[in-house]
Amino acid sequence: MARILQVVEVDEPAEQRKPGAVAPAASAALSACEAVFLPGDPAREGRVAFWRADGGKMPDCDVELGELTVVRPHGNGIRRRRVSAVLLPVAQAVPVLTRARAMVPSGNASVSAAWWGAGALIALQLAARGRLLPGLSPTGFDAWRLGPLDGDDVRRIRDLAAAMPPEARAVPLPGSSPVALPAAEPLLRAFVDAVADGLPRSPAARHLMAGPAFAARMPVPIPEQREWAAEVAAGMDAGVRVSLRLEADSDAWDSGDFGDSGGGPKFRAVVQLHSLADPTLVADAAELWAGAAAAQEQFGARTRIDALLALRRGAKAWPPLSRLLLAAAPDVLQLADDELLELLGGAAERLAAAGIQVHLPKGLTKELTATGLLDPPRRKKTPSDLETFLSSGQLLEFRWQLALGGESLTEEEMDRLIEAHRPVVRLRDQWVVVDQALVRKVRKQRGRELTALDALGAALTGEVEIDGTSVPVTAGGALEQLRARIAEPEAGPDSASATAGQPAMLAATLRDYQLRGLAWLDRMTSLGLGCCLADDMGLGKTITLISLHLRHHERSAHGPTLVVCPTSLLGNWEREVQRFAPGIPVRRFHGPGRTLDDLTPNGFVLTTYGTLRRDAALLADTAVPWGLLVADEAQHVKNPYSDTARALRTVPAGGRIALTGTPVENNLSELWALLDWTTPGLLGTLTAFRERYARAVEADGDQESAHRLARLVRPFLMRRRKSDPGIAPELPPKTETDQPCSLTKEQASLYEALVRESLAAIGEADGMARRGLVMKLLTGLKQVCNHPAQYLKEKNTKLAGRSGKLELLDELLDAIVAEDGSVLVFTQYVEMGRLLQQHLADRGIAAQFLHGGTPVKQREEMVDRFQRGERQVFLLSLKAAGTGLNLTRAGHVIHFDRWWNPAVEDQATDRAYRIGQTQPVQVHRLIAEGTVEDRIAQMLKQKKGLADAVLSHGEAALTELSDAELAELVTMRHNTTPWSTDRPSTTKGSRT
Repeated sequence: MARILQVVEVDEPAEQRKPGAVAPAASAALSACEAVFLPGDPAREGRVAFWRADGGKMPDCDVELGELTVVRPHGNGIRRRRVSAVLLPVAQAVPVLTRARAMVPSGNASVSAAWWGAGALIALQLAARGRLLPGLSPTGFDAWRLGPLDGDDVRRIRDLAAAMPPEARAVPLPGSSPVALPAAEPLLRAFVDAVADGLPRSPAARHLMAGPAFAARMPVPIPEQREWAAEVAAGMDAGVRVSLRLEADSDAWDSGDFGDSGGGPKFRAVVQLHSLADPTLVADAAELWAGAAAAQEQFGARTRIDALLALRRGAKAWPPLSRLLLAAAPDVLQLADDELLELLGGAAERLAAAGIQVHLPKGLTKELTATGLLDPPRRKKTPSDLETFLSSGQLLEFRWQLALGGESLTEEEMDRLIEAHRPVVRLRDQWVVVDQALVRKVRKQRGRELTALDALGAALTGEVEIDGTSVPVTAGGALEQLRARIAEPEAGPDSASATAGQPAMLAATLRDYQLRGLAWLDRMTSLGLGCCLADDMGLGKTITLISLHLRHHERSAHGPTLVVCPTSLLGNWEREVQRFAPGIPVRRFHGPGRTLDDLTPNGFVLTTYGTLRRDAALLADTAVPWGLLVADEAQHVKNPYSDTARALRTVPAGGRIALTGTPVENNLSELWALLDWTTPGLLGTLTAFRERYARAVEADGDQESAHRLARLVRPFLMRRRKSDPGIAPELPPKTETDQPCSLTKEQASLYEALVRESLAAIGEADGMARRGLVMKLLTGLKQVCNHPAQYLKEKNTKLAGRSGKLELLDELLDAIVAEDGSVLVFTQYVEMGRLLQQHLADRGIAAQFLHGGTPVKQREEMVDRFQRGERQVFLLSLKAAGTGLNLTRAGHVIHFDRWWNPAVEDQATDRAYRIGQTQPVQVHRLIAEGTVEDRIAQMLKQKKGLADAVLSHGEAALTELSDAELAELVTMRHNTTPWSTDRPSTTKGSRT
């Protein structure tokens, strides 16, 4: 019964307080007042009245305030007096009273409030011990009461009643003349019953009582249960309590028969009687019904009647007890197997609620546990070489391992237990309760086999899913060796490759973390496993991959390496290979006249994602098989259903490696897409992955699922950040600042008109049409915040003086250029980039603009020009130039508009903040105050977790907001004043 109790908090912080709870300050004030209990029907409807003996004003507690007639001393006598009082329901009053009891040493609590607090403590302690019985109130409502009470319980209540202060029962009995006060012990008993009546109001109580009445908060009239309630009341006041003692026929164990022949153990329930007056007095019902004189004398004349009433009450909770009521002597109940199972389960709880305890035999244990073992079938030979383990096509057998008290059972013992078909069996001199559902599962799954990759995933997570239930597993043999070898990507050296240092042909010196990355890549690809190197941009993924290529060819001819990357990175890859691996052939498979003829076995081939889509068949069928297939900026294939991802999957290779700085940009399905390409089958199907991991982690924040997924993917994904200890200690500091700016009057007018018109249209739409309107609104608002000319699609128009952002950008650029600095300016809109380029040219600032339409050769020239210092301002499209480029000349990065995904913005910032940067980097994010940009910026500051709606799904998540939530997000805040064209200029550089 203790498990269905509702915990009563003594004091809680305001943000955690339950509705209706008294605030801590008010609770302290009430503790100093006098308290008296006013009984109700049913008991939980009672009230505790707090009043001041001096008649002063009651504290303001924001709760019910009324008047109360109390009896007060007057001269040599007493008189009635009306006082103001705070009336609290018992459930709300209990925390105040228990607080008063705790405040007694400080002298800040009244004696009566502290006394009732002691009574509340007794009630809570009895309820926690399961001393609760159902019954009916005098007017026929459902009501829980405390009971049965033993002698010590009764003495505690009587001792406390004897110490009741006069103020605790100062309310006179109605209509009494002369004035009479309620008796102390009955009033205290009514109070502790009122406390108990409000506690077990839960679904569990409904289950135990087989009806809704005793779980409902509101009073439920059940007058038809009056006879039953009388029996309960008689049982509570009786001098005897009944219990059941389970016993087994000891001779049955000697047969050793655990099958279905009927020779297994037979159990019986023996009826015991307990004296409430003397808890040490216990006797079997058989003794009393046999007429033993000692038993009759010790228990009293009513014992038989009380015992039969208790059994009758118990039969309503568990019908098999009714057989005892038909017997000449209700002493022993022989149990069938199904009855034994009930008594070992829910029936014991229902009987306890009816006041009948069930005592299990000494030595009976329910500690039978099951785990899984993953091993190659004993009939097959285990591959001794781990490199051939995964490629051998070997199936691994899933075997159950049952344990008793933590000790594994032998195969013979498991066979005996599984074949016993009994609820209780004898194993190792113990009686073991057998979980029949577990046994059925073991029988069904015997001989099940898993593929090597499925088994590896189970070994890494420590569990396998069987019929929708997770079962803990351990690995053995070659599987355990493989798990131990790959479990920690950056574990200490465990192979020749890790201790051999960098390749001899590498024309560079690798850093320690790059050496560890090389050893990990070599280990995984040598085992035939793909992987994802997800280091931050600028930490040297390219040179690490070049080193892996050289390492493979130092050992043996391994086949060429095919690198698939964005068009803007072709030149960078070619230069890096020529720089760090001189003498290694490298060619571009891109543009007109491309060919794979005369493919060099030890060379590099570079191609783009666009070329891959067009020539997938040619790349998949080469004369020389690919040794490695590398997908750089692999977030380009995060959609597994895209043409690019499908084409990439058709190209065979000895090892597949994904390179990306953001393995998860938006949601966990992108992680599935990457790893299902590098190591197909590791994460199961996309549907199963979403059901088991993505929804649990993203929507529910399930930490257990998140940890399980981390254990599974950790060996296949190495993620390192510049901020990690020891990774890049030489990097200069990076400062990130949100730069607020006001809207101009023109911007504010456009913004408010767009919100007003769009919300009206959105309110009348639904489904996809509504989502489209929301996306259109968000895009329009961001364009208005950038510049009215962008939103209005104006060409060759005046730009100055119309945008707060543009004004702020001018201030920042003036300061940066004056200091001979260099800056990257990112925007997600190509048209905004062109407007900025036009505006800066009008101001005499030479700026170059790189976007998706810039030819490859021109891109490379622009990068070189900037790095040589020939251009100070570099405008870039975020989508086209947010990855891959090395622009360490820049000491400033300006995000003109927000992408609303910090991972994407960080990638763009990493064009400047990367290995090779020697100057501090300042990042400026321009934000229009009081707008949707401002609200989103606050959200991104508060939460950066994957499960956050904006981070998980970008702007698409905002289309699911309600009309009210959307209005709250986009409506302009008028806490800033839009400025006009005559706005005075701020000091240059003041915002830098």
